[in-house]
Amino acid sequence: MSEIKGLPLLKQLIDAYGVSGNEEEIRGLILKNIKKYVDEVTVDNMGNIIAHNKGTQPALMLAAHMDEIGLMIKKIDNSGRIFCSSIGGFDPTILIGQRVHVGPKGSHLHGVITTDKISTDLELIEKPTLEDIYVDTGLNKAELSKRGIGIGCYVSLETKSGNLGSEDYIQGKALDDRIGCYILVELVKQIQHLKNELYFVFTVQEEVGLYGAKTTAYEISPDWAIAVDVTNADDRTDESSKNLGMGPTITIKDADMIANKCVNEHIVKLSNKLKIPVQLEVSDIGTTDAFNISLSKGGVPSTVVGVAIRNIHTPVGIAHKDDILNCVKLLKELIKNPPKICHI
Repeated sequence: MSEIKGLPLLKQLIDAYGVSGNEEEIRGLILKNIKKYVDEVTVDNMGNIIAHNKGTQPALMLAAHMDEIGLMIKKIDNSGRIFCSSIGGFDPTILIGQRVHVGPKGSHLHGVITTDKISTDLELIEKPTLEDIYVDTGLNKAELSKRGIGIGCYVSLETKSGNLGSEDYIQGKALDDRIGCYILVELVKQIQHLKNELYFVFTVQEEVGLYGAKTTAYEISPDWAIAVDVTNADDRTDESSKNLGMGPTITIKDADMIANKCVNEHIVKLSNKLKIPVQLEVSDIGTTDAFNISLSKGGVPSTVVGVAIRNIHTPVGIAHKDDILNCVKLLKELIKNPPKICHI
């Protein structure tokens, strides 16, 4: 069985099911690993986990999303071809030939994503859309119905996680954002008995609209916040700025938000103190839970600290172990030594 050397919990988190809106399995795994380390833990009406260590102000909210990209069944024809709606953003082409799990966890039904647009010489005649691909389970519509498979059932990606040729490199599905979840769980275990008030939040439905972050930030009303998430590495280009193995990333700007400058400057100072390399990100693509958190009520000084990965939003991502461990170290120091309240 494949493993991730030195990080067994990360493997469990990566392998757990948890497509947006169906986070039950990953939520249970996280609860099991954090509940004895915090003063109180609750699951709200949306399914977010809010782990709270009581203290005095200022209150810090750290958020990582539990959900992953996937599919939901929207139509099954008589022959059993399963057509789906996307959950999260991805290029349908990368799904062709991918093994998937269909239905609830206990269904034990597997399938393969395919398309009729593959010609006899195995070349794509034209780039397929989501309407052109379907799941083949080997069962017809009537047989699928007997197995409880119908409209609204989830389809989850199946990939065996583990190390690559070097144990420093990790591959698997749902690195976005099970890496962030792992970092938060480690911080929960390592950070105790501090004076400051801490909220470790594991959010739902980030991939479809950052919804969990919106409701939890409103409920908590933090003084400042950090979203812990992954970003797309560009280390295969001549002018790369986000490289695997070169340290945690700090977002200055993404497609929807400009991060709080005061918080970012403080994090960079701490990274210099710890001699942890960091990578600054300015991007025109994508956003994170920090966007909705920053807009809660009167506004929350927020930023994103995370890990660069290759193949983001595909069935198999690649990350570097050192970036994950350094992210834990950096955020641990940040929690112990928070900035003065940063409003602008």
